[in-house]
Amino acid sequence: MGLLLLLTSTLLSSYYLPGSEVNAQRLFTIRNITLSIEPRNDVTRDTNVTLRCKATVSSFGQEALSREYTIYKDSNTVYTKTSSTSEDLLYPLSEARVSNTGKYTCKLNIEGKQITSGAKKLSVTGLSKPVLHLNKGVVTEGEEITAKCTAPGETGSFYFYFYEDSTEILDKQVNSNQAEAKLHFSRAGIHRIHCAYTVLITPDSFKSEGSNTVTVSVRELPVNAVLEIFPQSKIYEGDQLFISCSVRNALHTFKSSHLYLSRGNQLLSRGDTKVNHSSVALAKDPGEFECRLEMGEVVKFDTKTISVTELFSVPTLTMSPAEVFQREYMTLTCKSESSASERLDREELTYTLDPPGSLLISKGTGIFSGSAFLYDFNYTCVAQAKGIVKHSETLTVRPKVPVSTPKISVVDRAVLGQTFMILCESELGSLPINYTLLKGFDQLNTSIVKQRVQQALFTVSINKPDEISKFMCEAKNRNKEAPLSKRLNATVIVPLTHPILTVIPDLPEISEGDDLFLICGVKGSPPVTFKWYRVGNEQPLYTTKSHKNNTDYQVHSLSKEHSGVYYCEAVNHANNVVSSDHVTIEVRLALWKKVVIGGFCLLAVSVLVVVCVLCFRSKRGKSTEAAAELSVKPASPKSDDSLTVTLTHDTEVYNAATVRVSGAAVSVWSERPPEEANDEESSMVSNEPDVEYTEVVHPRPVDPARVPLRKGTDTVYSELQNSPHGAADHHDYGSVEYAELNSEQPEINSYGLEVNNHQDLPVPVD
Repeated sequence: MGLLLLLTSTLLSSYYLPGSEVNAQRLFTIRNITLSIEPRNDVTRDTNVTLRCKATVSSFGQEALSREYTIYKDSNTVYTKTSSTSEDLLYPLSEARVSNTGKYTCKLNIEGKQITSGAKKLSVTGLSKPVLHLNKGVVTEGEEITAKCTAPGETGSFYFYFYEDSTEILDKQVNSNQAEAKLHFSRAGIHRIHCAYTVLITPDSFKSEGSNTVTVSVRELPVNAVLEIFPQSKIYEGDQLFISCSVRNALHTFKSSHLYLSRGNQLLSRGDTKVNHSSVALAKDPGEFECRLEMGEVVKFDTKTISVTELFSVPTLTMSPAEVFQREYMTLTCKSESSASERLDREELTYTLDPPGSLLISKGTGIFSGSAFLYDFNYTCVAQAKGIVKHSETLTVRPKVPVSTPKISVVDRAVLGQTFMILCESELGSLPINYTLLKGFDQLNTSIVKQRVQQALFTVSINKPDEISKFMCEAKNRNKEAPLSKRLNATVIVPLTHPILTVIPDLPEISEGDDLFLICGVKGSPPVTFKWYRVGNEQPLYTTKSHKNNTDYQVHSLSKEHSGVYYCEAVNHANNVVSSDHVTIEVRLALWKKVVIGGFCLLAVSVLVVVCVLCFRSKRGKSTEAAAELSVKPASPKSDDSLTVTLTHDTEVYNAATVRVSGAAVSVWSERPPEEANDEESSMVSNEPDVEYTEVVHPRPVDPARVPLRKGTDTVYSELQNSPHGAADHHDYGSVEYAELNSEQPEINSYGLEVNNHQDLPVPVD
């Protein structure tokens, strides 16, 4: 504890060391500052208001700090005070005025450290009533008076306004609460004057009520302006007018006076005491004249209005006929609808055309005839009598252009059997133009073109191509004969028919290595776009555009991969897509491949024949007793599908060729090899037991129960089944014998086997 006290005292004592930069008297912090308005923020005029600035400062030591307070109103400094006490700063506003309205803030500055309070707004309402004072109450015309308007007790920037009978006559801006104005009255009578003011407090302003009203009596001066016009009775155009402007009872008290004579807005003359003017009366001129006298601020005037009767009215110019074509005859008529017959004879009124070079010839009073120009021309009629000249309004003659021979054409394309548009158009011709479409000489439809952007379009259709030349067009923009176009000359697009797909070479003679031509032909208008497809492929194989009705797609050196279903599509400008029937292309084997396969088959058959011959020769020494029976024995147990058939005869026995087959249901004859054989079947060796056929020839007894016997010898075939080891096995499964008695005549047996002759039979066995 003692150590802590020692350390604290050491630190504190360091602040009082001589030469130390930090003095204990200057250790402080400004914690807060606030501004308040007393008694409240919104007060009325003449209320005593106090602004209180309260600061909270924490400091070290006993010495007082020097505090500098600054009060701001709308960012402008209004009060500054320096104090060495901690008391609140009070800024009094005695008898507050509207000018005190604004936003206030308070700033505290202690040795360079500053802090500013938040803004508080003071609103003061109510202005004092202004007071008006005039230096004179009775004056004569032109005499000057001084008016003084005061805003008692108010401060700030002011606008003062002066009124005469509620009409503002003067305003003045000052920085004090009073303003003076010099007033003049130009007319006699009683005038009531009052004033008001506005206090400007940015960004607002506050206006006072009206002041007291002061009455001023203005006496009239005896001086007058006099206007005289001659003649005074009825005035006609062309009459000479005499006008006089003068001053009556002129006063010498005025140093200067001026007279002004005017008609409407036109100043005719100017003088000091009297003004004279003469002119010719015109009905078009304003009939109001004024004589004006100005003497300083005093203004006297006299006005008169005259009425001038027209000698003749303004002429009008008309054209007949109302519409005229280039170089056509026309008539212009110029005429005044009314005239003063009591003052003007008809012969005195003349008419001319302006400009003179219009090339129209006068056919009477106000009548002009001639041919219309090729271009627009402006005409004006001029009527004259007794020096009075009047011009009519300008008439613009716009000669119409006759319609030229129309041209007829097809919009886009003409497709047979479909609707299309025909355009009828003339290069020249004034609108509106009536276009009529004709087929032959029958009117189909009429189109009226009223604007340049319009076109005469007609919707038609045809069923035969030659109908296109029957259309014509007629154009008309006047009552005369209408020109007729030439006959329509356009290409008619015939829609395509169903395409025919032709295949070369002919189906089905298509083999590998051949060149294939797929020819697609249609009927219709070229150009035609052809596409060939293969079923299963969405993209076309080939696309071409032809100006013929047929073209082809070629495939060179065909292979098996080119087999498939093909078809073609065609489209022309009729935009109808047509498809052909599908064609199936099957690519067969090439001829050389067939020859090779046939050679292999013949070779296999030859080998089999040789094998059979060798087998027969090996059994030539064996003898077999002849018998006229056919024995059928079951096959060996190893082959249930084979039967052994033995045909016997009591005469000679011939050995037939032995052929091995797969199963007993097929017999192969050695003397007639098949014309076509499969290489694979010919080359295969059966795993079934071998079957031998033995041919035995012997005479047979006559059987009266059968059909007439054939003469000669019969051929009996015996089928012998060899065991797998080459020896014939005999089993007691039973035997079936077939005996057939043949007549002397040849016949076809019941099994459909036919023997035409015996030359192809094997050589008989000895």
